[in-house]
Amino acid sequence: MVGLLTTGIGYAAVTGSAEASAPTASQSQVEEGKKLYLEGCATCHGLAAQGATDGPSLIGVGAAAVDFQVSTGRMPLAVPANQAPAKPYSYSAEEVAALAAFVASLAPGPAIPTEADLDTSEASLAEGGELFRTNCAQCHNFAGKGGALSEGKYAPTLMDSDARIIWEAMATGPQSMPNFPDTTMPAEQKQAIIKYIENLQSGDAPGGLALGSFGPVTEGVFIWTAGLGALLAAAVWIGAKVR
Repeated sequence: MVGLLTTGIGYAAVTGSAEASAPTASQSQVEEGKKLYLEGCATCHGLAAQGATDGPSLIGVGAAAVDFQVSTGRMPLAVPANQAPAKPYSYSAEEVAALAAFVASLAPGPAIPTEADLDTSEASLAEGGELFRTNCAQCHNFAGKGGALSEGKYAPTLMDSDARIIWEAMATGPQSMPNFPDTTMPAEQKQAIIKYIENLQSGDAPGGLALGSFGPVTEGVFIWTAGLGALLAAAVWIGAKVR
């Protein structure tokens, strides 16, 4: 009995504190989100969000995962594929918030970031660059332009991503991306990475023509094509002059 009571009290304390950290939503918003879920999501994710053959469980993914997937148009997914592409979204901002509130009510999970979370004014740009090159560049390219992965998957470009979407991706780990909870990557480090990505988005190419910033492959193709073309043109010109 003592063991059961201790376990129950400990579990209640842990889950209670996790739920208290998430933003509250009205019951009407949760009910509206449930209706939208049953209409557009339950076919793949199950009537109780428990998951099915065509979709994973949504219990515990949190509001941030829903906001990321739905507001970027990745969900709902018309046809199962290796990776859900970003596309024009199907729901309004109010409907996305309602869906997020319903899924968040099922179990604690990562919350949608607040304005304070996304404030990068005090973040270190240099630290963000180090963190990006250590944790992100392997897939998203050193310049954030994205890259190919295995089995038809890919890391999308970050050039069009805003701070909220970047934060939610780090917090939830969508698709092939690992997730970085606050226990692994504190909020200060997330802010530093966001600041670095925003610097990449607005920065110029100091070396001249960027060629997409995809690295030595495109640069080599350009030099080979332009250089060989120039040599062929010179050879033709010399041959014409000789005649």
